Amino acid sequence: MTTGVGTDVAAGIARIRIDRPARMNALDGPAANALTEALTGLADRPDVRVVVITGTGSAFSTGADITELSSAAPASPEESTANATETMRTGNALIRAVIELPVPVIAQVNGIAAGVGASLALASDLVYAAEEAVFLLAFTNVGLMPDGGSSLLVPAAIGRARANAMTLLAEPMSATDAARSGLINEVLPAADLEERVQKIARKLARGPRRALELTKRAMTASTLALLEDALCREAAGQIELLTSPNFREGIAAVLERRRPEFARE
Repeated sequence: MTTGVGTDVAAGIARIRIDRPARMNALDGPAANALTEALTGLADRPDVRVVVITGTGSAFSTGADITELSSAAPASPEESTANATETMRTGNALIRAVIELPVPVIAQVNGIAAGVGASLALASDLVYAAEEAVFLLAFTNVGLMPDGGSSLLVPAAIGRARANAMTLLAEPMSATDAARSGLINEVLPAADLEERVQKIARKLARGPRRALELTKRAMTASTLALLEDALCREAAGQIELLTSPNFREGIAAVLERRRPEFARE
């Protein structure tokens, strides 16, 4: 599990685990690519009927690894743009892999889901979370905008007003509030989460694979018809922001544990 992602398959259920607990399961480039490859590699396996994604330790995933982002020192504006473009390609490929997987995907959210980690969970077909879990889209705190399709996934589920509070104000949403608002399916005590997800996964694994595939496809087409537009719009905006001085200031402020001083643009 050198990339920080592990996969096992048993009785029709594939379990993918993000295993970078020292980084709160933040996704660097290799981990994000490994996660995408794990998902796409399961698409054509007839023995796989359902996929469960979860994290190791106290977090589901805190999103993009800011250590990796902050360590990049591009030699030119062109290199900076190329790096930002690759970052967005990687993130969007991950979300597309979840959406396009023919079998249902369950997010077992064992802890905080932030940034593209929240997008990953919310792109799943079913989302079950521990009571301690929190959903956080604090992109603007570091001079960025929502990505991973969250600019569509969140308002589609909970409406514009609550989505704006999560994105513009970076307000966290507890798992309890997420369940009440329809953002996720269910919230459970942490001790009961895995058993509940396993029960749901076993039910799906016993189901008719083709019927589930066509149902997922129909539901996606009906509810997320504009997802590709959202991903492209987010990518264009985020590439601009990833190459801006305000993003560098935002990351520096996080690493230095201080309030950022953003320039007036």
